[in-house]
Amino acid sequence: MNGDEGGAVNGGLGELDRPGRPGAAHAWDARSEEWLPGVDGPGSGDTFPGGGSPAPGGNLPESRAAAENTAGSPGSTPRRGAAADPVKALMHRHRALCERAVDPLEIAAGLEAHGVTDRTAARFRHRDVFSLAEELYARVPRDGDRCPPPEPVPAPRVRADWALLTLLPGTVCAAAVTGVRLTEGRPRLVAAAVGVLAVALAVRPALRRGPLAVPARTPAWHTATGTRVWTCWLLAYALLGDGLLRAVMDGGPDGLPTGAADGPWPVTTVPVLALTLACAPAAWSAHLLTAGARRRLAGSRGLEEFTGAVQPLLLGTFALFLGALTALLALCGAVLGEPAGYPVALTLGALLLLARLLAVHNVPQGPTLAIAAATEAAAVALVLAGRLPGCAFLAAPVGALADAWGAGGIPALVCGAAALALLLRAIRTLTRASAHAPTGDPQ
Repeated sequence: MNGDEGGAVNGGLGELDRPGRPGAAHAWDARSEEWLPGVDGPGSGDTFPGGGSPAPGGNLPESRAAAENTAGSPGSTPRRGAAADPVKALMHRHRALCERAVDPLEIAAGLEAHGVTDRTAARFRHRDVFSLAEELYARVPRDGDRCPPPEPVPAPRVRADWALLTLLPGTVCAAAVTGVRLTEGRPRLVAAAVGVLAVALAVRPALRRGPLAVPARTPAWHTATGTRVWTCWLLAYALLGDGLLRAVMDGGPDGLPTGAADGPWPVTTVPVLALTLACAPAAWSAHLLTAGARRRLAGSRGLEEFTGAVQPLLLGTFALFLGALTALLALCGAVLGEPAGYPVALTLGALLLLARLLAVHNVPQGPTLAIAAATEAAAVALVLAGRLPGCAFLAAPVGALADAWGAGGIPALVCGAAALALLLRAIRTLTRASAHAPTGDPQ
């Protein structure tokens, strides 16, 4: 909040009112005890913040009344009255959040993002953060008029446009695979190139509308570009990587891939086809998570209660997506007559879904995708480097893994470890109220 909105009372703290992850290492209530009456701090003794002192015997209502009477005198300041009324002090501190909130739930999510817990709310004479948010919502004026009681936040809607767009990548990929399998020689290479471009264009609108869409304000441009690059690399490795690794370990490759599964550089189309078809289950899983979390946010009366209700919802939707992807892999393998490649496709699908869910809810995912892609590239590079004189030891670890689990075991291990790291992060972050704060009209 700038100076025009909050004046001297807010002191330029409006940037703290934007819902998001806490930016400091300490909890908000530990840093803000200066706003609470009767809390001892360094050098504070038993005085109130702002210079007041409690009434004899600790009578809080009498001291509050005295502070409110004194606030109207010429020598008083608004901060002294806020010190006697801790909720008023909190209201001033987070005035921008309270004024722009369309529902008490948004205030509760914002307070939680700043580190306010149910224990902190008890110091404000409230049983939980949700009750405190309701009082803040009721006490902050909006446009000088008394606001009507807020309506319940509607759950995200199922819209025909995004539901159809999520089917587009799988349909285009199936057409591309059909064109590659029905052609030979140079026409096959042309069909493969056109198919890759068409699939890339089909995925773009599917990720820009609906539950898989990332808010326009995040992430930064270079971060989004890097995520797309690493995602494309992981998909390309799922298509060509295993065949390349086998060819390199056998002394090749002797030429470019021909697009056939039985060539010198085999191409595995089943995992990629199943993953593009899985865009629809991924969108529905994200929709169920968002809608279910909104309903639980409206019905919860505490942060721990909300977290306990959302954790099984998150794990359930994640398992639902993996089940749908397993069925698609079995179907594609049967239709194309190729191995389904369950370990590679399931771990990669889990990694991509979790990364997208974190991006949708404005949670940084770190360099997880980059590390996974770099590790896959390093496996091929180490085998090539092992051909140099005296460097055979570089290829030994990759060769041992390939002999034990096959060429597909390396990407499965890499993507599985990365997906596990993102799953643990999602359990910590996507079960918080601030991750599901209503920010506008549901999709």
